[in-house]
Amino acid sequence: MGGGRTVLSTAELAAALGVKIHAPEPPTEIFYTRAGRRLHGLDWGGTGPGVLLLHGGGLSAHTWDFVCLGLRGVARLVALDLRGHGDSDWSDDYRVATMADDVIAAADHLGLARVGLVGMSLGGVVAAHVADTHPGRVERVALIDVAPGVDFESTGRMRAFMAGLRPVAGLDAVVDAALLVNPKADRASVAHRMSTLFRRAPDGVWVPKGDPRPPDFPAILAAIEQLPTRLARVPVLLVRGGRSKVLAQSTAERLVEQLPDGELVVVPDAGHNVQEDNPAALIPALRAFLTR
Repeated sequence: MGGGRTVLSTAELAAALGVKIHAPEPPTEIFYTRAGRRLHGLDWGGTGPGVLLLHGGGLSAHTWDFVCLGLRGVARLVALDLRGHGDSDWSDDYRVATMADDVIAAADHLGLARVGLVGMSLGGVVAAHVADTHPGRVERVALIDVAPGVDFESTGRMRAFMAGLRPVAGLDAVVDAALLVNPKADRASVAHRMSTLFRRAPDGVWVPKGDPRPPDFPAILAAIEQLPTRLARVPVLLVRGGRSKVLAQSTAERLVEQLPDGELVVVPDAGHNVQEDNPAALIPALRAFLTR
């Protein structure tokens, strides 16, 4: 990325964060089409139960890289780029219901009759919609740091940062800016994230991959309030980052109390992006839930 910094591989970064890795090979890219949109995912392989991982708003399938490296062998892991994110096409339709149908299309493409879903933030909202509208297709749902009553205002600085992403000559300045927003984040992890959220143009400039149009936050917040109803028929694991400002402990506990089959795990030393902040602690919680 310039500046003379040593660039570590994804597996090396994961290992530095305490993730135990048995197979360091990168995933296989998959592409599939629904409603005229070309959608993308990362297939980490495996022969166990199918598990689809859904990222949060402004992120991409690569946010699950460290977790997937540590969960390999437990399940057939496939991380998806929601439309308008990563290497999936942009769209004029970003409704939660539309993205939920994209997830079912991915399961069909992969030949997975039933799946477990792991969704962080926006991805958790989409996962809950899939579970509610396609109950025969979903075994269980793990939510990462999202529940009714989230502190939306606490995300203001990060939302402003993501909305301000523009083409840049080098990514180091973007990493520096991201660390000003979240000083407790690991620099190498943030650098990895930014390298996956940008693509290098032929002229050498780094260009953001995601659709720059702002999400419909009121619709997303309304969908979050529907989580207890939408998750009433499946086992649910709710994971909260121990230092998350988005999801308070009492708010997380309230959702779990409303669910017929709900469990809460708090991952220490992690903010909202639990899967990047402390993947080593998140992995055993997901392993236990996905295989119970």
